[in-house]
Amino acid sequence: MQMSHRISGFQASPIRRLSPLARAAEKRGTKIHYLNIGQPDIDTPQVALDAVHNYSKSFIPYGPSEGLPELREGLVEYYKTLGVNDLESDDILITTGGSEALQFTFMALCDPFDEIIIPEPYYTNVTSFARAAMVNLVPVTSLIEDNFSLPPIEEFESKITRKTGAILICSPNNPTGYIYTKMEMLQLLELVKRNDIFLIVDEVYREFCYNGEFTSILSFSEYSDRVICVDSFSKRYSMCGARIGALVTKNREFLDSVLKLSQARLCPPDIEQEAAIAALKTDTVYIDNVKEEYKKRRDFLCEGLSKIDGVISCVPKGAFYLVAQLPVDNAEDFAKFLLNDFSYDGESVMIAPAEDFYVTNGIGKKQARIAYVLNTNELKRAIKCLDEGLKAYNSR
Repeated sequence: MQMSHRISGFQASPIRRLSPLARAAEKRGTKIHYLNIGQPDIDTPQVALDAVHNYSKSFIPYGPSEGLPELREGLVEYYKTLGVNDLESDDILITTGGSEALQFTFMALCDPFDEIIIPEPYYTNVTSFARAAMVNLVPVTSLIEDNFSLPPIEEFESKITRKTGAILICSPNNPTGYIYTKMEMLQLLELVKRNDIFLIVDEVYREFCYNGEFTSILSFSEYSDRVICVDSFSKRYSMCGARIGALVTKNREFLDSVLKLSQARLCPPDIEQEAAIAALKTDTVYIDNVKEEYKKRRDFLCEGLSKIDGVISCVPKGAFYLVAQLPVDNAEDFAKFLLNDFSYDGESVMIAPAEDFYVTNGIGKKQARIAYVLNTNELKRAIKCLDEGLKAYNSR
């Protein structure tokens, strides 16, 4: 039977599509260091785990489509710690992860074949969300030579057409680790206001900023009707499998539209929301310690990569990823080589080829996203495997 034309146009995720090769390598006895996926090895806060263990309802019910009131009210208090004091619980809608928040946003803002402008490279799964919503992504290219800073605002303006629904950015950025400055945010906000479109900002990694202060898009109250913030518990509290995210905006028309989609999928998961409610009570020391750990890993990885001949990497200001340019013609072919044909002292490494983090064909073919989600002892071994792997690959 023939599958739909819609699904045939989807890409397999470059983050996960090589997983069968990694599993096969492990069956052969090779230890794999997973740098391909943003799965922290940090412990989830105990208060969140206790909430799951102590779940006391006699059955697991449907909840409100917009999310449990206690969680939305808890998020209002959380955003106050960021200096955002004008939010109410009705400005927040709980989603099944940040992924659903993005999917719902595309469907609410855009008709089929409308456009979303996005700096590339970007979180690769956005491509699938856009295809599912029949939305076209229009890229503005940021460069590794500029540490992936925001391209000139004129480049964004030149891409705006009558089909443009929004500009989407991620700050701190996945996959580059770049953090957009307050001035860059203001330039984008003025642009969307001038052109009567929205600015969508994915702030999932906001706790992990290593160079200077982070400015939340929610703090620009004068532009609040133009702003949609995507949030998630996955990375902040090492709760990736819980799948709890949120959409935050003062734009009532947008939230009313998204609520229709929320009602169609009934509700976000109940037990995981209870864990999220508890996670919001986590002592700030937890976040401080996690942030310091990631900063240590970032510094260790950047130093290690700088010693490998031919590797060029950005220095991430936040999140826990970087994009590295490798001395190879095809990073995907190299990633497969690492899993199929290489091991060093019985070990190898899995990376995410970066070509599919771009819309523009041909860009990123030599690049890979590397997630520094392993401790420094593991990173040391992974960097050595990468170095020896490059030597073996290029000497074939």
